[in-house]
Amino acid sequence: MVREGLMEEEMTEEKLRDDSREQLDAYPDEEDNAEQISPDKMTKHQLLEKLDEIQKLADKNYDLYIRSQAEIDNLRKRFKKEKEELAKFSNESLIRQLLVGIDSLEKAIEHSQDEKANPALREGVELTLKAIMDVLKKAGLEEVKAVGEPFDPNFHEAVLEQEDNSMNPGTVINEFQKGYTLNQRLLRPATVIVSRGKD
Repeated sequence: MVREGLMEEEMTEEKLRDDSREQLDAYPDEEDNAEQISPDKMTKHQLLEKLDEIQKLADKNYDLYIRSQAEIDNLRKRFKKEKEELAKFSNESLIRQLLVGIDSLEKAIEHSQDEKANPALREGVELTLKAIMDVLKKAGLEEVKAVGEPFDPNFHEAVLEQEDNSMNPGTVINEFQKGYTLNQRLLRPATVIVSRGKD
């Protein structure tokens, strides 16, 4: 993708140079004029006309130059933005797959809260989960806030509505599966239960 962006920028610069040459070619070269009048033989009126003609050509070329530079600058900015986006989300597919393992570790911790569970084993799983999450957070992974938050279809996926007088209607009261964002872009919505008012 980076190589394609460079090739596109080079092709655009080459096209702008060609357009500039075409603009210049549209004006006849003085050497091609059959009747070339020496400046010292021109009348004042002819000199002013010639000056005006040269000024128009200079203005046109300068305008072409400014527009060309602006277009090149826009291309560079777009290429830089695409490069940054590529760097931000290059690990998206891998992180998405790792979420399945994170879910399993969280369930293992949840199911090991009773007295029969091995405390050392539970602690080992917790430390493993923390180490993985610390690495992923550095890459831009963040949990979606859910329980106690107003339901937001942009970040939450409701699977059930449940009557709950302790919560305002439309509030998330439980979470089946955590949601995550990667560099502020939704990676997976949180699967939730939403409170509703009395029928």
